[in-house]
Amino acid sequence: MPADRLLPDTDAEDLLKLVREIAREELAPDAAKHEEAGQFPREQFRLLGRSGLLGLPYAERWGGADLSYEVYLQVVEEIAAAWMSVGVGLSVHTMSCWALAQHGTDEQRDRFLPDMLGGDLLGAYALSETHAGSDAAALSTRARRDGAEYTVSGTKAWITHGGEADFYTTMVRTSDDGPRGISCLLVDAATPGLTAAPPERKMGLTGSTTAQVVFDGARVPADRLIGAEGDGLRFALDALNSGRLGIAACAVGLAQAALDEAVAYAKQRSQFDRAIVDFQGVEFLLADMAAAVESARATYLEAARRRDRGLPFVRQASIAKLVATDAAMKVTTDAVQVLGGAGYTRDFPVERFMREAKVTQIFEGTNQIQRVVIARQLKRS
Repeated sequence: MPADRLLPDTDAEDLLKLVREIAREELAPDAAKHEEAGQFPREQFRLLGRSGLLGLPYAERWGGADLSYEVYLQVVEEIAAAWMSVGVGLSVHTMSCWALAQHGTDEQRDRFLPDMLGGDLLGAYALSETHAGSDAAALSTRARRDGAEYTVSGTKAWITHGGEADFYTTMVRTSDDGPRGISCLLVDAATPGLTAAPPERKMGLTGSTTAQVVFDGARVPADRLIGAEGDGLRFALDALNSGRLGIAACAVGLAQAALDEAVAYAKQRSQFDRAIVDFQGVEFLLADMAAAVESARATYLEAARRRDRGLPFVRQASIAKLVATDAAMKVTTDAVQVLGGAGYTRDFPVERFMREAKVTQIFEGTNQIQRVVIARQLKRS
């Protein structure tokens, strides 16, 4: 990864050095074998928690670091470059903590956030359903109040960390009042009546478990309601705006890893008595890849800076997610091309990078949905 990042202060530089060391020594060596085996990296998340990396943008009072999103996202990028499943997991966990951190009561935050930010509790974000993906307001998982509890029934789909998480930030329907009838519950994974289906069989990110989560009369204490009834969809969409920046950073990290691999290979691979890096056809491919990576990085950092300054950033977050994930798909595809036949084999990581890049154009809102968001924001300006 490039070492010439523009960081706000020396403490941020020291943090990035620590993250690069963890990524290089603790994550990258295990990535390929875990992905090959479809093995969930739970111990790696515990390591991130012990290292103080699971709560970076949250308040120090509850175990966070009170860091800017500009710095936090660069941490995400570094981790994703070493191991995409862990980078995506960090982004998802951070998003799963958002509703509680922003809208929970102090009593709720004192009770749950320290373990969530310290790595003892790993989170999942349960919004999507089989019929309610891009149309999140169409969700039908129902929570009925019954005294001091809610009884929850329904099925959530495409849940990252499904079956592995310790808690689920879950959007449920508490009334039939359309989007205003959706509420947010913080659900313990050990709740009776909550089960996870077998993991989805995916083309990439095989170390990151994705599964349906089934609620069959699960009884959730009413004191796990975040905010008021009816606030859930607003919380969900606000969290997604920040979560899209996390995915943009992951995509840039993945693209940077692919570029690094392609450059290294092109320097050592010789044809016609010359390193292939000296052939113009390869030079131009690499130059375009580098331009795509750095442009995408600049885009997500500018969106993060707007967020940190308290400026509107919804449009910029969607642009960053769109630009960065499209760049990751192209850069990883071109990396396979640079490596030629070798790139198409599992002996080199670029084929895995290419498979992993595809989903970044789909989750946290497809890139078609990002275009809808961007256009709507333009109309309102």
